[in-house]
Amino acid sequence: MPKKFIQRFMPKPESLRDHKHLQIFGTLLHKPNLWHLNRKSAPGAFAVGLLCAWVPIPFQMVLAAAMAIVFNVNLPVSVALVWLTNPLTMPVMFYGAYLLGAKLLGHTPQQFTFELSWHWLESSLATIGPPFLLGCAVIGIISSLLGYFVIHNLWKYSVLFKWRKRYK
Repeated sequence: MPKKFIQRFMPKPESLRDHKHLQIFGTLLHKPNLWHLNRKSAPGAFAVGLLCAWVPIPFQMVLAAAMAIVFNVNLPVSVALVWLTNPLTMPVMFYGAYLLGAKLLGHTPQQFTFELSWHWLESSLATIGPPFLLGCAVIGIISSLLGYFVIHNLWKYSVLFKWRKRYK
C-alpha cells in the first residue's frame, strides 16, 4: 500500500508545526486532514507538491504548505515533494523546462552562461525568461495532473487488492 510506504518518510506533525518558516500559518496547521494520509489527501498532496516543485522561486516549501492548507491535503507530502528540485537536480530540470518553453514558443534555444549577479538576471529575463517560465508552467501542470491520477489509481487498486485478498 502506498500509505505505509509514504508514512515511513513523513516527518512528524510536531516538527513541521515548529518549523520557523511554517509558523506564519499559526493555528491553520492544526487541521487534522493536513496530517493524515487518506484517499483524498494523498493524491492532492502529490498534485500540490509536484506543481510547486516547478515554480522557480525561493521558498517553494512555504508555497507548497500554503497550497496544502488551502486545498486541505497532506502537508508533509506536499512539502517533501518540492525537494525534487534541489540544488543538484534544479539546473538540469530547469534547463529542460527552458528548452521545452523555447520549443513551444518557436524560439531557437540560446546559448548562455550563468552568472550570479543582478545585472545578468535583469538582462536574461527578457531573453530566456518567457520560454523558461512557460516550460516550468507546462511541466508543472502536467506533472501535477499525472501525480494526482497515478496516486489516486494506486490507492484505489491497492484497496481493491486488499478486499479481494480478504475474501479469498
